[in-house]
Parts: sequence; structure tokens; C-alpha cells
Amino acid sequence: MEIIKDIVAQFISTENYSLSPITDGLINTTYLLEDKDQQKKFVLQKINHHVFKQPEVIVNNHLMINELLRSNDYQFQIIEPIPSLSNTFLVKDANDEPWRMLSFVENSITFLTVSSLQTAFEAAKTFSYFLSIVNTEEPPAIEDTLPDFLNFEKRISDYKKALENAAPHLKENAKTEIEITNQLISLPDQWIEMEKNNQIPKRIIHADVKISNILFDQNHQPLAVIDLDTMMISTILYDFGTMIQSYTNTTNEDDGSAENNFNREMYEVVKEGFLFYLKEKLTPEESAQLDYAAQVAIYIQEVRFLTDYLNGSVYYSTKYPEHNLDRTKNQLELLKGLRTYLGC
Repeated sequence: MEIIKDIVAQFISTENYSLSPITDGLINTTYLLEDKDQQKKFVLQKINHHVFKQPEVIVNNHLMINELLRSNDYQFQIIEPIPSLSNTFLVKDANDEPWRMLSFVENSITFLTVSSLQTAFEAAKTFSYFLSIVNTEEPPAIEDTLPDFLNFEKRISDYKKALENAAPHLKENAKTEIEITNQLISLPDQWIEMEKNNQIPKRIIHADVKISNILFDQNHQPLAVIDLDTMMISTILYDFGTMIQSYTNTTNEDDGSAENNFNREMYEVVKEGFLFYLKEKLTPEESAQLDYAAQVAIYIQEVRFLTDYLNGSVYYSTKYPEHNLDRTKNQLELLKGLRTYLGC
């Protein structure tokens, strides 16, 4: 705790504070910091520099996005980076790990899963509004915080390498899932070609549109979009696809025995919410590819889980040996339900 004490001292000039962990996130280490002298709360966060190798890019992107939101009369609350006492937005601890502090939204709640069709609609509509605001005619030149994160060609190549080098028992355990994955291996090809040929525009995207990245008030009305760390320039189809991947699953993604876990009503309301502010901004090609994008997003997530399983589960945190395989099965069932719904 001595390290955290030193970090706190660099942000606020008091030892009269309390600190409690926030455990929802999977990448960064996050605390709720309450300055009892000022009677103010903040979010204190250690950035995982193994994932985000250039944390200063995260901060710069965040500041640019916030300026864009303010200049366009954004109606929701804006999460502000808080400067340290030496007027820097990042401070390093004794282990050379970066920390930052952010403003805290009082009386807010988050959802880890989608609780109702109405909540799903409000979440999709909120992201639609956020994306419509940041995608101006001259958007800021934000930098990529996760190089190759949306390089689907590389994702497929990584899967093939993992399959080639996997231990025999892992390949045997995942025999059925490998077979289905290989049958669908060409699914992302159209996406890859559209990007290569500039058939779909490059836009600012959030890239992590799970429902836990929206703060709601006690009446389940949206207050703020949070976690701008993954924001990048790519196709907005990815945000829609991952929204479907996240919101339409009726089970926990760790449930490998799930059956019929795709919720078609949820798909319809999420699509309606996503188009609420974006319908007039999307090109005809983007609008035409939404259903396809949902399939690709689920497939790529399944491929990532399967790749990690075949590699010995070295990337995703796992609680048991078959954890990534169960996640793979769950995504394949979700994809099967979506494709049946779409008549594929």
C-alpha cells in the first residue's frame, strides 16, 4: 500500500482519504478514492502497460475526445482526467507503472449484463449519440492505443498458427469447435476486403461498447459513457457488431453448455437504438452490412477464445483448464442463433 500512498500524494495534498477497489474491469487496476478534506470522490487507476504500451496516448486521446464533446454541446456527463499536483495526467510509481486519476460521477450505477430490452435500447441509443457527436466532419487525429486489435487478417493468421502448433490433447478436446471454426473461416473475408478497398469509411469508434461502460442513474437513465481507452480510428461496424455480441447473449459467456442463447428481440432493439442518431450518418454500404458485421464480431471473438485455448490459455484470465474452450462454445452457439435468425 506504500506505493499507492505515494501515488495518492502526487494527486491530492492530504492523507485524509479512503480507498476501495473497483473490481469490474479486466485490464486496469481501479480504486474509488475519497478525499475527505474536499468531500470529493475520484477514480484512481493503474494502467496496465503490458496491454497499453503507450499510456500517454490514452490520455491524449481522452483529452481530444473530451474537447470534441464539449464543443458540440454533448448532453451527458464527461469523465475528466485530473492533473497531478505537478500538472501531469500520468504519474509513475516505484515500479515504473503509470497511474491516473479521473472524475467520479456521483449516484451512478453500472450493469454487468443487460437487464431488459429497455435498458439495452437505452445503452445502444447512448452509444449512438456518443458516436454521432465524436464523428464530426473533421475529427481529431486520435492515435491507436491497441495496434492490430482490429486486424482480422492477423486474427485468422494467429488462429491458424495456434492450430498448427497446438498440443494434440488440446486439438482433440476442441475437435468439434475447430471443425465449425474452419467451416466459417472465410466469414471475415468480405470485411477485410471492404477495409482494404476503402468501401467503408474510417470513423472514430469506442471499440468497447459493453453495457458496463455506460453509467446510469438510479432510474436506469444514462449519465455518461466511460472507458475511452480503446477509442481508435476504424469502422463503426465493429461497435455495432460487438454491441450485438455483448447484449444479445442470454447467458454468461463462460457457459459452455448454453443452448439457444441468442435473443432476437434484443437484436432488434439494439439495432434500433444504434441507428437512433446514426441512421442519417451511415453510408448505404455501412447500413447494408450491419447484420454481417454482427456475425463477424461474434466469430472473431470466438476465434480469439479458441486461439488462446490452443496456445495454452496465455492471454485471457482463466479459472480452469477448459475455460477458454467453454467461451468458444458459447460464442459459437450465439453465432448459430444469430445466423439462424438472419436466415444464413
